[in-house]
Amino acid sequence: MGIEEYGGGQGPQSDVLVVTTNDVPGYTVQQVIGEVFGLTVRSRHLGSQIGAGLKSMIGGELKGLTKTLVETRNQAMERLVAQAKARGANAVLMMRFDVTEAADVGTEVCAYGTAVILARN
Repeated sequence: MGIEEYGGGQGPQSDVLVVTTNDVPGYTVQQVIGEVFGLTVRSRHLGSQIGAGLKSMIGGELKGLTKTLVETRNQAMERLVAQAKARGANAVLMMRFDVTEAADVGTEVCAYGTAVILARN
């Protein structure tokens, strides 16, 4: 897995700015639209579970699971951006991820934040 497969976040040309901060320097919040979220639940792949179990006995990174979690977070963030855009926002402030186990069959990943309309100062 190359370094590009370990990360996420937005590309430089996104229509909706997503930040983990409360504000954006050089911009003013004109309107708060409200909470938005993107949610996905991924089941565990049997092959990766077996491989992870074996790897956990000898130590080291669980690359298959790492890649799956990165893909899952990126999908949740894409859904967050789509929801914000559909509601007329051009930014999401205070974006966070929440990850939980979903009934022992998978992992739920939720990206959430506050959709706003920003204006340049």
